[in-house]
Amino acid sequence: MPDSSRDTPEGAGWGSARRGAYQRLLPHRTEKISWLDPRMLWAARNGVLASWFGDPTGRTRARWVAQREAAGAPADKVVRREDPDRFSFLVIGDTGEGDDPQYAVVPGLLKAGQDTRFAVLASDVIYPVGSADDYGPKFFRPYRDYPAPIYAIPGNHDWYEDLGGFMRVFCGDTPPLPPEPRPRPLTRAWLRSLLWHRPRPDDGERLAEARALRPAPGQQAVQPGPYWAIDAGPVRIVGIDTGLLGTVDAAQGAWLREVSAGPRPKILVTGSPLYVDGRHEPCAIEGGGTVDAIVRDPAHHYVAAIGGDIHNYQRYPVQLDDGRTLQYVVAGGGGAFMHATHTIPRVGVAGVTEDDFRCYPLRGDSLAFYSRLYGRRLRLRRFFTLTEAEATAVIAERLGIRPARTPGTPARVTRRARLVAGLLGTGSRPDKARRFRLPVRKIYTSLFSPSSATYSPPFFKSFLRLDVSPESVRLRCYAATGNRAQEVDPPVEDEVTIPLR
Repeated sequence: MPDSSRDTPEGAGWGSARRGAYQRLLPHRTEKISWLDPRMLWAARNGVLASWFGDPTGRTRARWVAQREAAGAPADKVVRREDPDRFSFLVIGDTGEGDDPQYAVVPGLLKAGQDTRFAVLASDVIYPVGSADDYGPKFFRPYRDYPAPIYAIPGNHDWYEDLGGFMRVFCGDTPPLPPEPRPRPLTRAWLRSLLWHRPRPDDGERLAEARALRPAPGQQAVQPGPYWAIDAGPVRIVGIDTGLLGTVDAAQGAWLREVSAGPRPKILVTGSPLYVDGRHEPCAIEGGGTVDAIVRDPAHHYVAAIGGDIHNYQRYPVQLDDGRTLQYVVAGGGGAFMHATHTIPRVGVAGVTEDDFRCYPLRGDSLAFYSRLYGRRLRLRRFFTLTEAEATAVIAERLGIRPARTPGTPARVTRRARLVAGLLGTGSRPDKARRFRLPVRKIYTSLFSPSSATYSPPFFKSFLRLDVSPESVRLRCYAATGNRAQEVDPPVEDEVTIPLR
C-alpha cells in the first residue's frame, strides 16, 4: 500500500513532488472561481433570498417531479439495476469548479474505480450556479473516460438556477418548467421574484456538444428526478435532495419514509451531512420529523449516511441505543475549494471521540495548507507559513490530542505558531472553547475559508469507493493531491467495513 497522509508528509503530498499528469485533461481556458468576488456572490444570491423571503424550493421540486412522472418516470422513483451480489461503486462530492483541483481527482478515480458499476455525485455538481452550459468543462469533460453511468443528487449551487441544468443532464433532457403566475405585489414572494437569479435565455446551447464527450450507451443514466433510490445487488442506495437551505419538503419526506421501509440494507446519500464538524445536523423535514430519525429507525436498516456540501472527508461511527453502529460520512472532497479541517474542535458528539473520528486532510495538513495560502496572499510568508510539522504540533497542543501523523523530529510550538493557528480559526478542546471563542474565528470560517482555491499541489481532494457484498460494505476514502505519486497509486486515507447482517 502506498503511504497515506497518516504515514508520512510525502504521503500527504508535501515536499518537492512531481506534479501529476491531470493538467493534460484540462480545457485550454478554465474559469477561476473566487467566492470573494462580489459578482460571484451576486450570481449566487438565491440562497440568501430564500432565507429572507421564503424558500420556493419545495414547490419547484414538486413541479419537476410531476413533469417527470407525466413523462413516464416511475412513481416510486426507484432505479432497479441488474448488479450482482458483489459489486462496487464510487461516491464523489462537490465536484464542479472545473479547475485544477477537480481534474486532479480524475486519474486516481479512473484507476481506483476502473471496475466499478456506477458512480454517484453527492451535491453541488456545478459551481457557481448550476448553469447548463457549465456542464461541458465541469462534468462531461472531466469524467469522459469513466465508462459507467453517473447518477447525482443536487446541492444548493445546482438550485441557484432552479435546477434547470441538472434536470436536463440527469433526468432525460427534461424541458424547462412553464412560468408561474406572478405573485401579488408587495408580498414577500413578490420581493423575492424581483431579485431572483434566473438562467440566461440561451443557457444550454452548448449542451449537445458537451454530451458528445460521454456518448457510449454504457455511460448513460437517466434518473427519475432530483431524489431517487437505486436497488443494486443486495443494497438500496437512497439519494435525497436538500435544496437551497438543507431541508426536505413534506412530499419528499413522505416518499423517504416509504422507500426506507423493509429489511433491505440501505445507504443514504444526501446534500447535507447529518454529522459534520463535530456537530449533529439531523436535517428537518417540513411538517415534522428529521431525516436522521428515519435513518436511525431500526426497521429501516440503514448502515451508512453519506453527505456532500462540506468540502473535505469526515467519518463519525455512531453507536445507536440498539447496539448498531451507523457510519456517518462527509464526502465533499471531489474538486471544489477545500473546507478546513483544522477548525473542527476536539470531537465529542453522540459518543464519538477523537479516537473514533477520522478526517482528511488531517488537521495539521489543513492548517499548514492555509498558512501557506494566506502567507502568499497577504505577502507575509515568513510570518504566516507553518511547516507541516509545526502545524501538526500546534494542533496536538491546542486540542489536547495525539498527532495523527507522528513527525520524524518533533517540532517546538512557538508563540508565532500559536498566534497563526488562532488567526486561522483552529479548533480547541471543549473545556477551552469559551476562551477561544473569538470573532476572528467566526469571520475566518464563514468568509475566508471559502476563498481557498489554489492551483499548486497538494490539493487534499478525495473520493469514495464502496465494495458491496451480501455480508458487508467496505468503504474506502482515496486521496488525490495533484502529485504524480498519488495519481499512479492513490493512497487510502480511511477504511471501514460495515456489516450488513
